[in-house]
Amino acid sequence: MRRMALVLTVLMAAIRFSQATEPQHAMKKEPAGFAKLKSLAGDWEGKTPDGKTVRASYKVVSMGSAVVETLNPPGEMDMVTVYHADGDEIMMTHYCATNNQPRMRAKADPAKPNQLAFSYVDATNLSSPEEGHMAGLALTFDDATHFSQAWTWKGPGGGPGEVFRFERKK
Repeated sequence: MRRMALVLTVLMAAIRFSQATEPQHAMKKEPAGFAKLKSLAGDWEGKTPDGKTVRASYKVVSMGSAVVETLNPPGEMDMVTVYHADGDEIMMTHYCATNNQPRMRAKADPAKPNQLAFSYVDATNLSSPEEGHMAGLALTFDDATHFSQAWTWKGPGGGPGEVFRFERKK
């Protein structure tokens, strides 16, 4: 019986010690504007300028360090964009239907607190800078149930980009 009590005591101490020494993954300070991206969590429906339906869904992942967007424009396959903090800025990678992956960066502008304007940094799977790709994204947060995306296109094969206006689905 004493031996059993000793074994249990040693096991309990080992468990407590292992829990106390596990690395703590403290959240770093979020860049300004990242909370607005997180607030998009859920499902959205909107319209293109020509009145077609577009859908988007947002999910906060990785202990709150990233936001995954799934965008379903009319007549195209789903596209995914992942947003994450990078110091005091926000980075995003857009997995585009054009089979390239532009990366863009935004820093909140105090003069425009309801907007995040992402600018092109680089891209993977892009054979040349002249090849068509998304080169900018402006997110405008109107209120808790409305926001818009204005995508900027660079290169041949399309117009200047797309503007989508979204409303939160209930």
